[in-house]
Amino acid sequence: MTGPRTDLLSELDKRIVVALQRDGRASWRAVAEAVGASVSTVARRGQQLLAQGTVKVAVMPALAADGPYDCFLLRINCTPGGHVDVADALVADPDVRFVTLVTGTYDVMAEIVVRGGATQYPRIIGDLTRIPGVARWRSDLILSVHKVSFDWSRQLYGELLGPHPDGAVGIGAQLEQCEPEHFDDVDRSILAVLREDGRETFQRIADGLGVHESSVRRRYDRMRSARCIDVLTLVPSAALGMEAETLMTITVAPSRLAAVAAELAAHPSVRYLAELLDENALLCEVIAPSARDLSTFITGSLARLDGVEGWAASMELLYLKRSFLETAWWRSRLGQEGT
Repeated sequence: MTGPRTDLLSELDKRIVVALQRDGRASWRAVAEAVGASVSTVARRGQQLLAQGTVKVAVMPALAADGPYDCFLLRINCTPGGHVDVADALVADPDVRFVTLVTGTYDVMAEIVVRGGATQYPRIIGDLTRIPGVARWRSDLILSVHKVSFDWSRQLYGELLGPHPDGAVGIGAQLEQCEPEHFDDVDRSILAVLREDGRETFQRIADGLGVHESSVRRRYDRMRSARCIDVLTLVPSAALGMEAETLMTITVAPSRLAAVAAELAAHPSVRYLAELLDENALLCEVIAPSARDLSTFITGSLARLDGVEGWAASMELLYLKRSFLETAWWRSRLGQEGT
Protein backbone atom coordinates (compact mmCIF):
# COMPACT_ATOMS: atom_id res chain seq x y z
CA MET A 1 0.00 0.00 0.00
CA THR A 2 1.33 3.41 -0.93
CA GLY A 3 0.73 6.44 1.20
CA PRO A 4 -1.60 9.30 0.34
CA ARG A 5 -0.22 11.80 -2.17
CA THR A 6 -0.60 14.95 -0.14
CA ASP A 7 1.35 16.96 -2.72
CA LEU A 8 -1.21 16.58 -5.52
CA LEU A 9 -4.36 18.17 -4.11
CA SER A 10 -6.08 20.53 -6.50
CA GLU A 11 -7.92 23.65 -5.43
CA LEU A 12 -11.19 21.72 -5.69
CA ASP A 13 -9.78 18.89 -3.56
CA LYS A 14 -8.83 21.38 -0.87
CA ARG A 15 -12.30 22.90 -0.87
CA ILE A 16 -13.86 19.46 -0.57
CA VAL A 17 -11.62 18.71 2.42
CA VAL A 18 -12.57 22.00 4.08
CA ALA A 19 -16.26 21.20 3.54
CA LEU A 20 -15.76 17.76 5.09
CA GLN A 21 -14.01 19.32 8.07
CA ARG A 22 -17.14 21.39 8.52
CA ASP A 23 -19.35 18.28 8.42
CA GLY A 24 -17.75 14.92 7.67
CA ARG A 25 -21.13 13.27 7.09
CA ALA A 26 -22.49 15.90 4.70
CA SER A 27 -23.95 14.46 1.51
CA TRP A 28 -21.94 14.87 -1.67
CA ARG A 29 -24.74 17.10 -2.92
CA ALA A 30 -24.34 19.41 0.07
CA VAL A 31 -20.56 19.45 -0.37
CA ALA A 32 -20.97 20.21 -4.08
CA GLU A 33 -23.24 23.16 -3.31
CA ALA A 34 -20.72 24.48 -0.80
CA VAL A 35 -17.72 24.28 -3.14
CA GLY A 36 -19.50 25.25 -6.37
CA ALA A 37 -18.91 22.10 -8.43
CA SER A 38 -21.03 19.30 -9.89
CA VAL A 39 -22.21 16.50 -7.60
CA SER A 40 -20.62 13.81 -9.79
CA THR A 41 -17.23 15.53 -9.76
CA VAL A 42 -17.29 16.16 -6.03
CA ALA A 43 -18.43 12.61 -5.25
CA ARG A 44 -15.68 11.12 -7.43
CA ARG A 45 -12.92 13.28 -5.98
CA GLY A 46 -14.18 12.97 -2.42
CA GLN A 47 -14.36 9.19 -2.61
CA GLN A 48 -10.82 9.09 -4.03
CA LEU A 49 -9.50 11.22 -1.17
CA LEU A 50 -11.12 8.87 1.33
CA ALA A 51 -9.99 5.68 -0.44
CA GLN A 52 -6.34 6.73 -0.72
CA GLY A 53 -6.16 7.74 2.94
CA THR A 54 -5.61 11.46 2.48
CA VAL A 55 -8.84 12.07 4.39
CA LYS A 56 -10.44 10.00 7.14
CA VAL A 57 -13.85 10.72 8.61
CA ALA A 58 -14.71 9.20 11.98
CA VAL A 59 -17.40 9.68 14.62
CA MET A 60 -16.11 9.47 18.18
CA PRO A 61 -17.93 9.50 21.54
CA ALA A 62 -17.37 12.39 23.90
CA LEU A 63 -14.55 11.89 26.39
CA ALA A 64 -16.92 11.50 29.33
CA ALA A 65 -18.78 8.66 27.60
CA ASP A 66 -16.62 6.15 29.51
CA GLY A 67 -16.81 7.87 32.87
CA PRO A 68 -14.63 10.32 34.83
CA TYR A 69 -11.25 11.14 33.36
CA ASP A 70 -8.22 13.38 33.61
CA CYS A 71 -5.84 14.32 30.81
CA PHE A 72 -2.06 14.64 31.02
CA LEU A 73 0.45 16.09 28.58
CA LEU A 74 3.49 13.82 28.22
CA ARG A 75 6.79 15.18 26.88
CA ILE A 76 9.48 12.59 26.11
CA ASN A 77 13.17 12.56 25.32
CA CYS A 78 14.26 9.40 23.53
CA THR A 79 17.50 7.48 23.21
CA PRO A 80 19.30 8.13 19.90
CA GLY A 81 17.21 6.76 17.05
CA GLY A 82 14.45 5.58 19.39
CA HIS A 83 11.84 8.25 18.75
CA VAL A 84 9.87 6.39 16.07
CA ASP A 85 9.63 3.17 18.09
CA VAL A 86 8.52 5.12 21.15
CA ALA A 87 5.89 7.01 19.18
CA ASP A 88 4.70 3.77 17.54
CA ALA A 89 4.20 2.17 20.96
CA LEU A 90 2.22 5.21 22.11
CA VAL A 91 0.01 4.98 19.02
CA ALA A 92 -0.93 1.43 20.02
CA ASP A 93 -1.98 2.46 23.53
CA PRO A 94 -5.76 3.02 23.76
CA ASP A 95 -5.33 5.59 26.55
CA VAL A 96 -3.25 7.90 24.32
CA ARG A 97 -5.29 10.51 22.45
CA PHE A 98 -2.58 12.19 20.37
CA VAL A 99 1.05 11.52 19.47
CA THR A 100 3.37 13.77 17.50
CA LEU A 101 7.10 13.91 16.71
CA VAL A 102 8.49 17.36 17.44
CA THR A 103 11.58 19.51 17.24
CA GLY A 104 13.22 21.33 20.13
CA THR A 105 13.69 20.26 23.73
CA TYR A 106 11.67 17.05 23.39
CA ASP A 107 11.36 14.32 20.75
CA VAL A 108 7.77 13.14 21.27
CA MET A 109 4.67 14.75 22.76
CA ALA A 110 1.50 12.87 23.63
CA GLU A 111 -1.71 13.25 25.60
CA ILE A 112 -2.89 10.51 27.95
CA VAL A 113 -6.52 10.20 29.00
CA VAL A 114 -6.68 8.58 32.43
CA ARG A 115 -10.03 6.95 33.13
CA GLY A 116 -11.21 6.89 36.71
CA GLY A 117 -9.38 10.05 37.69
CA ALA A 118 -5.82 11.08 38.40
CA THR A 119 -5.32 8.37 41.03
CA GLN A 120 -5.00 5.87 38.15
CA TYR A 121 -2.20 7.90 36.56
CA PRO A 122 0.83 6.26 38.27
CA ARG A 123 -0.11 2.83 36.92
CA ILE A 124 -0.63 4.05 33.37
CA ILE A 125 2.42 6.31 33.21
CA GLY A 126 4.55 3.51 34.66
CA ASP A 127 3.66 1.27 31.73
CA LEU A 128 4.24 4.00 29.16
CA THR A 129 7.59 5.18 30.47
CA ARG A 130 8.97 1.64 30.45
CA ILE A 131 8.71 1.63 26.67
CA PRO A 132 12.17 0.83 25.22
CA GLY A 133 13.73 4.04 23.92
CA VAL A 134 12.32 6.39 26.56
CA ALA A 135 15.24 8.26 28.13
CA ARG A 136 13.45 10.99 30.11
CA TRP A 137 9.91 12.20 30.43
CA ARG A 138 7.86 14.98 31.92
CA SER A 139 4.11 15.09 32.44
CA ASP A 140 1.64 17.80 33.33
CA LEU A 141 -2.03 17.74 34.26
CA ILE A 142 -4.34 19.47 31.76
CA LEU A 143 -6.65 21.51 33.98
CA SER A 144 -9.13 22.63 31.34
CA VAL A 145 -9.56 22.82 27.59
CA HIS A 146 -10.53 26.18 26.10
CA LYS A 147 -10.69 25.21 22.43
CA VAL A 148 -10.65 22.18 20.16
CA SER A 149 -11.27 23.13 16.54
CA PHE A 150 -12.32 20.31 14.23
CA ASP A 151 -12.45 22.55 11.15
CA TRP A 152 -9.22 24.55 11.48
CA SER A 153 -8.64 24.68 7.72
CA ARG A 154 -11.58 27.05 7.25
CA GLN A 155 -9.06 29.87 7.64
CA LEU A 156 -8.07 29.10 4.02
CA TYR A 157 -11.43 30.26 2.69
CA GLY A 158 -12.77 32.57 5.36
CA GLU A 159 -16.51 32.18 5.84
CA LEU A 160 -17.11 30.78 2.35
CA LEU A 161 -18.54 27.51 3.65
CA GLY A 162 -20.68 29.01 6.40
CA PRO A 163 -20.78 28.32 10.14
CA HIS A 164 -20.15 24.90 11.64
CA PRO A 165 -23.44 22.92 11.78
CA ASP A 166 -23.02 22.38 15.53
CA GLY A 167 -22.45 26.06 16.24
CA ALA A 168 -19.40 27.05 18.28
CA VAL A 169 -18.09 23.49 18.30
CA GLY A 170 -14.98 22.90 20.32
CA ILE A 171 -15.11 26.04 22.46
CA GLY A 172 -15.34 24.86 26.06
CA ALA A 173 -15.17 21.31 24.75
CA GLN A 174 -14.95 19.74 28.18
CA LEU A 175 -18.24 21.21 29.32
CA GLU A 176 -20.21 18.30 27.81
CA GLN A 177 -22.09 16.11 30.30
CA CYS A 178 -22.43 12.91 28.26
CA GLU A 179 -21.80 10.22 30.83
CA PRO A 180 -21.89 6.42 30.32
CA GLU A 181 -25.63 6.20 31.07
CA HIS A 182 -26.33 8.34 27.98
CA PHE A 183 -25.29 5.39 25.77
CA ASP A 184 -26.74 1.87 25.53
CA ASP A 185 -25.29 -1.14 23.73
CA VAL A 186 -26.90 -0.24 20.42
CA ASP A 187 -25.54 3.32 20.58
CA ARG A 188 -22.05 1.97 21.17
CA SER A 189 -22.39 -0.54 18.33
CA ILE A 190 -23.37 2.29 15.99
CA LEU A 191 -20.35 4.33 17.12
CA ALA A 192 -18.02 1.34 16.65
CA VAL A 193 -18.99 1.26 12.96
CA LEU A 194 -18.73 5.03 12.57
CA ARG A 195 -15.29 5.09 14.21
CA GLU A 196 -13.98 3.01 11.30
CA ASP A 197 -15.96 4.83 8.61
CA GLY A 198 -17.65 8.02 9.66
CA ARG A 199 -19.51 8.23 6.34
CA GLU A 200 -21.11 4.79 6.51
CA THR A 201 -24.81 4.98 5.65
CA PHE A 202 -27.45 4.52 8.30
CA GLN A 203 -29.04 1.78 6.20
CA ARG A 204 -25.85 -0.31 6.06
CA ILE A 205 -25.32 0.17 9.81
CA ALA A 206 -28.92 -0.89 10.45
CA ASP A 207 -28.54 -3.98 8.25
CA GLY A 208 -25.38 -4.99 10.10
CA LEU A 209 -26.98 -4.56 13.53
CA GLY A 210 -30.36 -6.01 12.64
CA VAL A 211 -32.34 -2.88 13.50
CA HIS A 212 -34.41 -0.37 11.52
CA GLU A 213 -32.68 2.42 9.63
CA SER A 214 -34.94 4.96 11.34
CA SER A 215 -33.71 3.77 14.73
CA VAL A 216 -30.05 4.26 13.77
CA ARG A 217 -30.81 7.71 12.37
CA ARG A 218 -32.80 8.73 15.45
CA ARG A 219 -30.06 7.55 17.82
CA TYR A 220 -27.35 9.33 15.85
CA ASP A 221 -29.33 12.57 15.75
CA ARG A 222 -29.94 12.36 19.50
CA MET A 223 -26.24 11.82 20.28
CA ARG A 224 -25.16 14.64 18.00
CA SER A 225 -27.73 17.17 19.16
CA ALA A 226 -26.69 16.46 22.76
CA ARG A 227 -23.01 16.93 21.74
CA CYS A 228 -22.24 13.42 22.92
CA ILE A 229 -20.27 12.69 19.75
CA ASP A 230 -17.68 14.46 17.61
CA VAL A 231 -17.54 14.12 13.82
CA LEU A 232 -13.85 14.33 12.90
CA THR A 233 -12.21 14.79 9.52
CA LEU A 234 -8.50 14.04 9.69
CA VAL A 235 -6.18 15.30 6.96
CA PRO A 236 -2.46 16.12 6.83
CA SER A 237 -2.19 19.88 7.19
CA ALA A 238 0.47 19.93 4.45
CA ALA A 239 -2.13 18.60 2.01
CA LEU A 240 -3.91 21.93 2.35
CA GLY A 241 -0.74 23.99 2.15
CA MET A 242 -0.59 24.50 5.92
CA GLU A 243 3.10 23.85 6.47
CA ALA A 244 3.65 25.16 10.01
CA GLU A 245 2.15 23.08 12.82
CA THR A 246 3.48 24.19 16.19
CA LEU A 247 2.88 23.30 19.83
CA MET A 248 3.55 26.22 22.15
CA THR A 249 3.72 26.34 25.94
CA ILE A 250 2.81 29.94 26.79
CA THR A 251 3.60 31.33 30.24
CA VAL A 252 1.01 33.82 31.45
CA ALA A 253 0.64 36.03 34.51
CA PRO A 254 -1.82 34.18 36.80
CA SER A 255 -4.31 37.03 36.91
CA ARG A 256 -4.44 37.13 33.10
CA LEU A 257 -4.83 33.41 32.31
CA ALA A 258 -8.55 33.53 31.58
CA ALA A 259 -8.32 36.72 29.48
CA VAL A 260 -5.36 35.49 27.41
CA ALA A 261 -7.05 32.13 26.86
CA ALA A 262 -10.20 33.84 25.60
CA GLU A 263 -8.26 35.98 23.12
CA LEU A 264 -6.18 33.07 21.82
CA ALA A 265 -9.24 30.82 21.48
CA ALA A 266 -10.79 33.36 19.11
CA HIS A 267 -7.78 33.28 16.76
CA PRO A 268 -8.41 31.20 13.59
CA SER A 269 -4.88 29.76 13.57
CA VAL A 270 -5.33 28.21 17.03
CA ARG A 271 -6.58 24.64 16.73
CA TYR A 272 -6.21 23.58 20.37
CA LEU A 273 -5.85 25.49 23.62
CA ALA A 274 -5.63 24.11 27.14
CA GLU A 275 -4.56 25.25 30.59
CA LEU A 276 -1.73 23.30 32.26
CA LEU A 277 -1.17 22.87 35.97
CA ASP A 278 2.52 23.79 35.90
CA GLU A 279 4.09 27.22 35.33
CA ASN A 280 0.86 29.24 34.82
CA ALA A 281 0.97 27.93 31.27
CA LEU A 282 -1.30 27.44 28.28
CA LEU A 283 -0.71 24.66 25.76
CA CYS A 284 -1.50 26.08 22.33
CA GLU A 285 -1.45 24.33 18.96
CA VAL A 286 -1.10 26.73 16.03
CA ILE A 287 -1.58 25.72 12.39
CA ALA A 288 -0.40 28.27 9.81
CA PRO A 289 0.37 28.23 6.08
CA SER A 290 4.08 29.00 6.51
CA ALA A 291 6.83 29.95 8.94
CA ARG A 292 6.25 33.57 7.92
CA ASP A 293 2.58 33.30 8.95
CA LEU A 294 3.64 31.66 12.21
CA SER A 295 5.99 34.59 12.83
CA THR A 296 3.13 37.00 12.16
CA PHE A 297 0.99 35.17 14.71
CA ILE A 298 3.76 35.31 17.31
CA THR A 299 4.82 38.92 16.80
CA GLY A 300 1.48 40.40 15.78
CA SER A 301 -0.87 38.54 18.10
CA LEU A 302 0.76 36.51 20.85
CA ALA A 303 3.50 38.97 21.83
CA ARG A 304 0.98 41.81 22.09
CA LEU A 305 -1.31 40.08 24.58
CA ASP A 306 -1.23 41.67 28.00
CA GLY A 307 -0.11 39.06 30.51
CA VAL A 308 1.95 36.85 28.20
CA GLU A 309 5.37 36.44 29.81
CA GLY A 310 7.05 34.09 27.36
CA TRP A 311 6.76 30.83 25.47
CA ALA A 312 8.56 27.71 24.31
CA ALA A 313 7.72 26.18 20.95
CA SER A 314 8.16 22.85 19.18
CA MET A 315 7.44 22.34 15.48
CA GLU A 316 5.32 19.27 14.84
CA LEU A 317 7.20 17.09 12.38
CA LEU A 318 4.64 14.32 12.01
CA TYR A 319 1.32 13.49 13.66
CA LEU A 320 0.89 9.76 14.26
CA LYS A 321 -2.36 9.86 16.20
CA ARG A 322 -5.07 12.43 16.76
CA SER A 323 -8.34 12.11 18.68
CA PHE A 324 -7.51 8.44 19.47
CA LEU A 325 -7.21 7.69 15.72
CA GLU A 326 -3.98 6.59 14.05
CA THR A 327 -3.32 8.80 11.03
CA ALA A 328 -3.31 6.91 7.73
CA TRP A 329 -0.22 8.62 6.40
CA TRP A 330 2.49 8.51 9.07
CA ARG A 331 3.98 5.13 8.16
CA SER A 332 4.28 6.02 4.49
CA ARG A 333 5.93 9.31 5.40
CA LEU A 334 8.61 7.34 7.26
CA GLY A 335 8.85 4.56 4.67
CA GLN A 336 7.22 1.98 6.91
CA GLU A 337 4.40 0.68 4.71
CA GLY A 338 3.41 -2.82 5.62
CA THR A 339 5.33 -2.87 8.91
